[in-house]
Amino acid sequence: MSDLPQRTRVYQNHHLDSTRWNWFTPRPDDIIVATSYKAGTTLMQTIVGNMLFPDGNVPGAITELSPWLDFRMFPLELVLGQLEAQQHRRYIKTHTPLDGLPYYAEAKYLCVSRDPRDVFMSLLNHWGNHTPELYMGMNGVPGRVGDEFPHFSGDIKAIWRDWITRGWFDWESDGYPYWSHLSYAQTFWEHRDRPNIRLVHYNDLRADLNGEMRGIADYLGIEISEDLWPDVVRRCTFEEVKKDPSKVVGEGIAFAFKGGGDTFINKGTNKRWVGVLDDEDLALYDDAMAKLPADYAAWLENGASALT
Repeated sequence: MSDLPQRTRVYQNHHLDSTRWNWFTPRPDDIIVATSYKAGTTLMQTIVGNMLFPDGNVPGAITELSPWLDFRMFPLELVLGQLEAQQHRRYIKTHTPLDGLPYYAEAKYLCVSRDPRDVFMSLLNHWGNHTPELYMGMNGVPGRVGDEFPHFSGDIKAIWRDWITRGWFDWESDGYPYWSHLSYAQTFWEHRDRPNIRLVHYNDLRADLNGEMRGIADYLGIEISEDLWPDVVRRCTFEEVKKDPSKVVGEGIAFAFKGGGDTFINKGTNKRWVGVLDDEDLALYDDAMAKLPADYAAWLENGASALT
């Protein structure tokens, strides 16, 4: 078994402040949903939320019950107060890599990842639909470390080149202007043999949601009666979420995204990069992937099918 994960980095920029975890008081049954971005965060929050409330009586929007702790725009005292007041089992969202997180041996970590090309296509919708208010908050809230969050240019080729070849942080080589997607899940991958770390791939969730959810429920130690199970799975399907995104992301999402929840919950499909990224773009992708450990790169691109 590998050594215990160590917190060796501090992630602070326009979005992130990993030091906010310094004030978090864990509980033994906490669930930490960890993703880079656009890799299945909301889907996993939806899965966990519906497992915790299998009868469908979720006491609020799924993602609002699962606050993003390291997002520096949310007042920390309010986030910590919300979590302290929760009587149900907590599930906390983070976009900080494992090497920037405190490691809690009794918590359960769920790291979700996705083919980088699919992440990029989803990111175009995400970044390209931010409101002016979001930019003002991101860049204007005191405490930002580093440069401002740049506005979306619309130049897909230039955005891709920056994202796949340039890091925001000095120790990263991709992800600009956010943080690395390629190395994010790798920080968990290196500790995947630990009993409280589970890696999940977006492709596998889309291919067999029922089977993946059963594995996640078992990992989390959540027992759900068979008569409730089909409805729990149904509520986690993209099609069901798309019917009324406010049940998952809440009305407040309109502050950050033009079109609110309907924009944020976009398509949920893969391979949209085909015909968008050309041979030159894909050569940059191949170069970036070649720098990763081969088994990890295969999993990152394909999920469980790459390991069989």
